[in-house]
Amino acid sequence: MHLSANEGIEGNRFVVTGGLGFVGSALCLELARRGAEEVRSLDPRLSSPWSADLLHAGVRCIQGDVSRKKDIEKALHGADCVFHLASYGMSGKEMLQTGRVDEVNINGTCNVLDVCYEFGVKRLVYVSTYNVVFGGKEIVNGNEALPYFPLDDHVDPYGRSKSVAEQLVLKSNGRPSKKKNGVRLYTCAIRPAAIYGPGEERHLPRILSLAKMGLLLFKVGSPSVKTDWVYVENLVLALILASMGLLDDIPGREGRPVAAGQPYFISDESPVNTAGFIINPLLRSLDYDLPKITIDVQHALFMARSFWVVYTLFYPWLNRKWLPQPLLLPAEVYKIGVTHYFSTLKARQELGYVPMVSPRDGLAATIAYWQERKKRELDGPTMYVWLFVVIGMSALFSAAFLPPVGPVGWVRAFSLFIFQSMWTMRLVFLVSVALHVGEGIYAWHLSRKVDPRNSKGWFWQTLVLGFFSLRYLLKRARS
Repeated sequence: MHLSANEGIEGNRFVVTGGLGFVGSALCLELARRGAEEVRSLDPRLSSPWSADLLHAGVRCIQGDVSRKKDIEKALHGADCVFHLASYGMSGKEMLQTGRVDEVNINGTCNVLDVCYEFGVKRLVYVSTYNVVFGGKEIVNGNEALPYFPLDDHVDPYGRSKSVAEQLVLKSNGRPSKKKNGVRLYTCAIRPAAIYGPGEERHLPRILSLAKMGLLLFKVGSPSVKTDWVYVENLVLALILASMGLLDDIPGREGRPVAAGQPYFISDESPVNTAGFIINPLLRSLDYDLPKITIDVQHALFMARSFWVVYTLFYPWLNRKWLPQPLLLPAEVYKIGVTHYFSTLKARQELGYVPMVSPRDGLAATIAYWQERKKRELDGPTMYVWLFVVIGMSALFSAAFLPPVGPVGWVRAFSLFIFQSMWTMRLVFLVSVALHVGEGIYAWHLSRKVDPRNSKGWFWQTLVLGFFSLRYLLKRARS
């Protein structure tokens, strides 16, 4: 395509489903920057980390769920182009909620298509996934000619539902409007690689949370495994180019949009090993331990399927915050443990897509974001230290002051073997408590100068953990 930078954007009204999310908010801001007449975000959330930026840019934020047709009607009235990003079940506990996954990804897409048909929307860009063609078998430099992965063979409801939804979108291409005014709905699908960038909210926070707790013990697959990644700004560029590719009034192609009915793979065009490219550099920059064990795909699958079975038993409570994220699930094993990367040649030739941000610059921006975020948050030791201190202090208190009944008797016997007398044992406990209290008070005063927003957290954490917590605050004070 040989179009101006803002072709089909200036003077047009856009709707972005999932507009409060990581990619959706970046897309809304870019559309507003390029001169769109109006940009609307449809999202079930009331707010997100990007809400203030969206409001400042003039984006109209509408609360609504794509699984409810009335919400979509409220957002799409008078729209010229729709970017359908809303989805569910990409990562963690969401992947196990089959009913909600199908409700959002399949029913929600059907609702969007129906409203576009009823309201005479001209363009629909659907954000799909590599998983519509990938299901655990190696793919090297694949392209859009690959067949869809068999629906019954998908290991998770997300990949299956996105495949169904993409096929519905592409088969709806060219559908005449219900208004019978000669307007047709033109559709295309963008299949992005794993997305990264400052503020990514699906994968990296979960990985870093495990690393902070000391639970990131292993990596899956050999260093030779390669997969695609895409920086958020490159993906936003591809989405905008796709919307231009659906314009039906381009001279020489009237009524025949170049992207109509087409899928496109989008990446940074640089297949990499996930651990070597992003995980290890990110962990090093944040002073977290790197995983020291490598397990093969088959053993990882066995572990992941075990987590799937266990978490399925907790199905009614999967949305509860007290239930932690599973360590690993089958689809995630394939994503990081099996080589699969794709050519973007079709997107280059038909849309003019060229990544604007290199992997090196994208990684640098991502690392800088997480380093700054870590400075703003309460830091501390791994869960092993928490268990050691809490269990140790509890055991010492029980042995020193509680009657020797049941297991307390064994704890007292062991403590007497170490401390030799009850008097020494009680003295050690009281001195330990005094030290913890003193360290907690010192942490409170120091954090008010060094990290005032987290001063209460530093006090309570240091009160419990003593120097194991205080040393992190002292390190922050020195830096």
